This record gives sequence, C-alpha cells and structure tokens, in this order.
Amino acid sequence: MNKSELVAKIAKNSSASKAAVEVILNETLKAVTETLKKGDDVRLVGFGTFAVAKRPAKEGRNPRTGAKIKIAACKQPKFKAGKALKDALN
Repeated sequence: MNKSELVAKIAKNSSASKAAVEVILNETLKAVTETLKKGDDVRLVGFGTFAVAKRPAKEGRNPRTGAKIKIAACKQPKFKAGKALKDALN
C-alpha cells in the first residue's frame, strides 16, 4: 500500500475528505520526523515505537575492488512493533 492508497482507505472509512486526510497524514509524518530529529522517541501505544539508533563509523570493503572504505557514523530510524500490532498479525 502506498501513501495515496492509505489516504483513500482512511477517507473511505471516515467522514473526512481525501484532501483533509492527506493534510493530517502529512502533518503526522512531519511531527514524527521532527521528533526523531530531536532524538526523542514516538510511542504509539498498541502500534509501536519509532526511535533513533546511532550507528558507529566502521570500515567496509568495496565489493568490486576489495579496497577498504570508511563508512561514516550515522543516525538511523528504527521501529519496534507493539504487542497489539504483533497480536493482530498472528
């Protein structure tokens, strides 16, 4: 399911228009992104937790040449599913 399909499904299941649902979804994603940028977690009880994990710098290899390369440290988003989501899938 892509974003437009999600918007259509939410609009169909609620009394809101597609345009209103899209604005709300965009603002929700923007709020999650901004919170993660600050280094905080976003916990949606029953659904899951979005968090930021720090990956340290490391040394890797170029698969074509075998030459050593440096891989920079970075921050990476992580998602851990909540119990209700896990139970719904099983």
